[in-house]
Amino acid sequence: MRAALARAWDSDLAYSFRRSPVTVAAALVALACVTGALCAPWLAPHNPFDLASLNLLDAFTPPAWTAKGSSTFLLGTDDQGRDVLSTIMYGARISLAVGGAAVLLSMLVGVALGLVAGYFGGALDAFIMRVADVQLSFPAILIALLIDGVARVMLPHEAQDVIAIPVLVLAIGASGWVQYARTVRGSTLVEKNKEYVQAARVIGRRPAAIMLAHVLPNVTGPVLVIGTIHIATAIITEATLSFLGVGVPPTRPSLGTLIRVGNDFLFSGEWWITVFPGIALVALALSVNLLGDWLRDALNPRLR
Repeated sequence: MRAALARAWDSDLAYSFRRSPVTVAAALVALACVTGALCAPWLAPHNPFDLASLNLLDAFTPPAWTAKGSSTFLLGTDDQGRDVLSTIMYGARISLAVGGAAVLLSMLVGVALGLVAGYFGGALDAFIMRVADVQLSFPAILIALLIDGVARVMLPHEAQDVIAIPVLVLAIGASGWVQYARTVRGSTLVEKNKEYVQAARVIGRRPAAIMLAHVLPNVTGPVLVIGTIHIATAIITEATLSFLGVGVPPTRPSLGTLIRVGNDFLFSGEWWITVFPGIALVALALSVNLLGDWLRDALNPRLR
């Protein structure tokens, strides 16, 4: 175990990571955000969803360092008396869960379609790529809004809040599969003509086995880079949908919902209700984007 850790520490990837102060800082910020979100039940000063502990008399309390602030609420409270720091930590859990699940869905669909299109070619390849071209002509947020709206119309009203998060994951995931499919298709077109794939065909391996056991491991590098960057995009898309009021229900607010709630009181002087969730969203998305940029450069052999 110690030898494996030593080899990983001395690898080119670890060396590139240590040599980039921006990447190290981004990793620390992302680690702090993820840790705070995952450990919110234990690290948060208050439970903002425990109605028994809320007091409306604590509503609109400013941050602790201001004249009217309270040390009990470090970043102040919102219109319902909930601690802003605690709501950010709990809201980040939902944002990360929705973003991560949506990226996994996009990755599964895009990689599968890209492998099939690149390996078999022909009319199937042309059909998949034309569908991808049509989807690329629309912004991802519009596609997510369309899928979310259709789901809300088809589902009964009383079930909408219960399945709001799965619908949101489906909407964001279905709007982001194209870049995976196009990248994997291009790599598959190159890999399928190489000797090891030809040898697998000669010994009688089935196409599905060849794609999964031989082609897929050699096209995962670009997919990991796209997935890392796509996490930040998915989190921002979720925040946008929640800000527009079509995301997660108010009973389980994400960072986007918190920003929307605080926006109603921004011009009345309660700036902290929306500013701090906005800072948390920017810090999370920016740190993940910087890590994705570093991973893309570190895995590019032309830049070594």
